[in-house]
Amino acid sequence: MKVILQSDVKGKGKKGDLVNVNDGYARNFLFPKGLAVEATKAAINDFKGKESSAAYHKEQEILAAKETAAKLEGKTVKLSAKAGDNGKLFGSITAQGIADAIKMQLHVVVDKRKLVLGDGIKTIGNTEVEVKVYPEISAKINVLVEGEK
Repeated sequence: MKVILQSDVKGKGKKGDLVNVNDGYARNFLFPKGLAVEATKAAINDFKGKESSAAYHKEQEILAAKETAAKLEGKTVKLSAKAGDNGKLFGSITAQGIADAIKMQLHVVVDKRKLVLGDGIKTIGNTEVEVKVYPEISAKINVLVEGEK
């Protein structure tokens, strides 16, 4: 019997695969647990439609991510923080602070977890920060920290 797997089944295949299994295995194990559906023409067409829809949505997400990366690339965000005479900050500039500054100054919403920063910025000056907008799509922005006394 031909079935379309709804989730990964060990020893049979991955989600979305069209596999040939024994009738009893399909009726007694795969169907009751919702792991597979019978491969009728309607089920195959429905699966292909869902697959093409998912591909289209992923393509739209990638286009939006590239657009956001283009808006951010090379831009400078200015922040100010209290600092000592030697140029060290009292505290640090965090990813949340940078994300808020990007939102206010560049009008682009960026999640703080998308910023590659390390421990934070602890000195006055210009620092380059990478923003991972989407897997394999990133932009580099400059964060200019000015000291205030």
